[in-house]
Order: sequence, then C-alpha cells, then structure tokens
Amino acid sequence: MAANEAALVEKISKEKGMADKMAKLELPENNSIELPIMQGSAGFDVIDISKLGKKGYFTFDPGFLATASCESAITYIDGDKGILLHRGYPIDQLATESDYLDLCYLLLYGELPSKAQYAEFVATVKQHTMVNEQLAFFFRGFRRDAHPMAMLCGVTGALSAFFQDSLDVNNPEHREIAAYRLVSKMPTIAAMCYKYSVGQPFIYPRNDLSYAGNFLSMMFATPCETYVVNPVIERAIDRIFVLHADHEQNASTSTVRLAGSSGANPFACIAAGIASLWGPAHGGANEACLNMLEEIGSVDRIPEFIEKAKDKNDPFRLMGFGHRVYKNFDPRAKVMRETCHEVLKELKVKDPLLDVAMELERIALEDEYFISKKLYPNVDFYSGIIMKAIGIPTSMFTVLFALARTVGWISHWKEMLDQPGHKISRPRQLYTGATHRDFVAKEKR
Repeated sequence: MAANEAALVEKISKEKGMADKMAKLELPENNSIELPIMQGSAGFDVIDISKLGKKGYFTFDPGFLATASCESAITYIDGDKGILLHRGYPIDQLATESDYLDLCYLLLYGELPSKAQYAEFVATVKQHTMVNEQLAFFFRGFRRDAHPMAMLCGVTGALSAFFQDSLDVNNPEHREIAAYRLVSKMPTIAAMCYKYSVGQPFIYPRNDLSYAGNFLSMMFATPCETYVVNPVIERAIDRIFVLHADHEQNASTSTVRLAGSSGANPFACIAAGIASLWGPAHGGANEACLNMLEEIGSVDRIPEFIEKAKDKNDPFRLMGFGHRVYKNFDPRAKVMRETCHEVLKELKVKDPLLDVAMELERIALEDEYFISKKLYPNVDFYSGIIMKAIGIPTSMFTVLFALARTVGWISHWKEMLDQPGHKISRPRQLYTGATHRDFVAKEKR
C-alpha cells in the first residue's frame, strides 16, 4: 500500500466528530451568522449552512459541486491523489484480492465478511436469482429494437409489483430483503434485456456458478448449448463489477438518495438511478469510447485523429482518456489495464477496433502531449475494450454498469434510511422569472 493511502486509511479509522471551529458569515445590514464547521474523517471540512435559511438566504451552487448533500461512511474519493476507498479499503486491493459479492457485503454492512458470513451471503444471493415468470410477458411489451437500458429501467421499477410483502421502507428487515433481491436479480434481468433484444429465449440462472459466471451463462448460453465459463473472462467480468460498484455521490447515486428521501420503494429508487446513469455524460462513457474507435476505424488513421484531439478548435474529443474526478490517475485503470491485456491474450480476438485501441493506448502512454495533460487511458477505455472482445454489444455496456452499481445505490439508500432524522430532499433555487402578472382573458389576448 502506498504511504499516502496507508496514512489515509489510518485517518479514516479514527472517530469522526465536529471541529471546534465556526465560520462567521457577514450579511447585509450589519447582520451576521455563525455556521459550524464540520470535520469528516477525510476530505474537505464542511460548513453547516442548514440554519442560513432562517436569515433569509440560501446558497447558490449549480450542480452541487461545492455542496455536501449527506453524511456517508461508504466511499471516499480523493481525485487529486488518485484515491478511491470503499469502507476504508483501497480499490486496487479489493479488485485484485476480493470478489464482487465480498465487496457487496462490505458495502452493505461496513465490514468484510468472515468465511461463514461470506458463505451464507453467497448462498442467500443465489437463492434469489430467479425472477417471476410474469416478467417474461412484461418484456413482450417492448419493441425488439428497444434500448436495453429502457427495458432495464422499466422492469426494475416493475419489481415492486411482485414484492409487495416487503415495501415498508421504515422496516429495517424489509430494507435488507430488498437489498438482497436487487443484488440477486439484477444479473438475471440484465441478461434478459440482452436476450430479448437479439430474439433468443431467456436462460435461467445457474446457482452452481459464481455471480459473474452465472451472468455470462445467462448472456451467452442457449437451449441448444451449455455455456462453458472461461475463468479469464469470468475474472474480468467480476473485476468490472468490483470497479464499478460505487463511486460516492455521483449523479445516479444522488438520484437514488433523492428519490429515497420521499419514502419511495427501493425498486422505484433503483429504477431512478438507472435512468440517471443512462445519460451519456454519466454511464455512457465506455460506449462513447467504442463509438470513437469506430469513427477512427483503422490504425493508419490514428495520427489524423491525434492531431484533431490536440486542436482546441476541433470538436473531436478522445473518449476514455483522463477523468473528471481523478486529476492524476484513475486508481481503477491499472487493474482494468492488466485485465484487458489478459482477456485479449486469452481470446486472441482479431478485430480492427481492438488494434486501434491498443495503438491509442501506446501513444497515450508515450506521447508528451498526453503525459503533460494527464490524458491517461481510464477505466472506461479498458472496460469497453474488454466487453467488446467478449462479445457484449455496446448497447449493453451501460446495463452492465447499472448491474454493478446496484449494490452501491442500495447501500446508500439503506444508509440514508438508517440515519435518524433524515428528511425529504428539497433543493432551493435562485428564481429569475416574473414576479407578478395580471391574467388576461382569452378573448383579449
């Protein structure tokens, strides 16, 4: 473990509390207010402005880029230092030494499971992988060419119609049951979205396989042939799930929390998260990366597009390089890069787009322009290549992202409802519209 990560883990392990500091805000007309400065176990201190409204003021922060909307102990990101921690554990350790269901338990319960707890958790998840047969008829309401994310969003929300026995969000037991159901059934529903889109029959889950292996089986098996899980591909999919399981208070996670604050049922909340993730600015990055590779087309055209990328006046942008959050490097990318090369070596796939991707990677790691701008290949670049090599269509990329992120969403949803005194979210606004208009009757307009 790097020295800065070790120090951070030690810091996070300490009990958090409120700093004995106050911020004094001077307001017009010789008015002022003192606001407590809250101190977390890591990251920036936070000024508590909750009482500012009583003075007749709100803060203005478009996109909430400087606003902490909640208190959470699940995930911590330091983009400047390239750090991503889940419950204090560095992501690279979790991706290489753990597996997805191990991480699911950690996110949901805050601690790594013992051997007995892990075995029980895995067994429980496997017992709930099947979905109600009526869902097959639900799928028939979609066009065959519907985007898989449209189906995933609709079917996930519809799960609440099948589990009315455990929708009391104020009941901790019901919340836990919902968490298990969502983690268990999401691979099944995701695979059904794919099968429906290609006109193949749905494949039942196999509980003798691992979480990732079962998903691959449901994706690629047919009634004619049993799918034999390749351990290299299985490990790659598991790592993709681990590396996408949670990413702090991003747009989709905040959407789930916002929906959950109203008391909406968990399936509706996760469907809302899926809808948010569907946006190309959020969950569509690896799909955009593959679309870019298709636009380039061949290795001999790469120099042309590199020059376009360096030209500030050219609208072309290299997708899958650099990251909005991670300013130096994406801690997930190193693991994903190793996995990507393992998959390509194993499958020996001959695809011009993969040749383009590998040449782009080489240039990005050697070209001074990329190095100086810190435009390193990120996790979306490598995960897109892996899924392309495995045979997963680009329309399914965001579906896999949603599948992996479900445990993060439900963990944040549970955490919010577990906290005493949580309130319905109600962001404020800076109103700039008309203040008063007299109504004009239709005949006088």
